[in-house]
Amino acid sequence: MSRRPVPGQLSLLDWMPPEPVVQFDERLIRANSFSGRLSRAISISLESCEAPREAIAARMSAMLERPVSINMLNAYASVMREGHQISVPRFDALVHATGDRRLLEFLAAPQGWAVIDRRYLPMIELAAVSEQKKELARREGVLRRQAIRGGR
Repeated sequence: MSRRPVPGQLSLLDWMPPEPVVQFDERLIRANSFSGRLSRAISISLESCEAPREAIAARMSAMLERPVSINMLNAYASVMREGHQISVPRFDALVHATGDRRLLEFLAAPQGWAVIDRRYLPMIELAAVSEQKKELARREGVLRRQAIRGGR
């Protein structure tokens, strides 16, 4: 007797591992300053994006409701143009226009954080709760042993 699959139930054979944390190759964004590293990261993001810079500038302009030119993008991507740092709203628009999560990871990684899809948050919280339960069980065991020995 064979079982028929339940609608909506995933098969173990269909399981795919989650995407690894995506980040820039450190050798490619090496620079003497944060702004230099950021410029290199922006340059790599623009180069690896399937859309041409004209389209990226247009998407950013639409999102910001103000013009962003190709020359601005080139300035943000140039290590030699340190006076042209990208602002946070423009950085957000760049992430949106390119879809390049590595740009966010570039900011998060030095803080010890990672950029993940929101769909993984329940699993992460479950793992954290599991760790807390183990720590509480360990602490309970220590206290139980101390109580049995008379508080010593």
